[in-house]
Amino acid sequence: MAARDFLARSPKEEESNAAVREAVTLGLKNAAISGTVVAVPTLVGCQVLPWAKANLNYTAQALIISAACIAGFFITADKAILRNARQNTIGKMDKST
Repeated sequence: MAARDFLARSPKEEESNAAVREAVTLGLKNAAISGTVVAVPTLVGCQVLPWAKANLNYTAQALIISAACIAGFFITADKAILRNARQNTIGKMDKST
């Protein structure tokens, strides 16, 4: 662990960490939004619809909501990372010409 203190970080590494931090932040925001958007109709539907009331227990409801949150997080984070990678590639091409 002490050997890591002597290592200097490159500027590209710091840019990469900032890009990952941005992707995680955007992913968490979208996960909260998608979880809320899916939770309301799921919970209301399980109270109102006879089929949902009979067939969707608490575990099924939690799985539906968490699947939406997870999908929202990973899709948004992936898009943000790809956007940053694309910008870095375009920036390198502009510098070389």
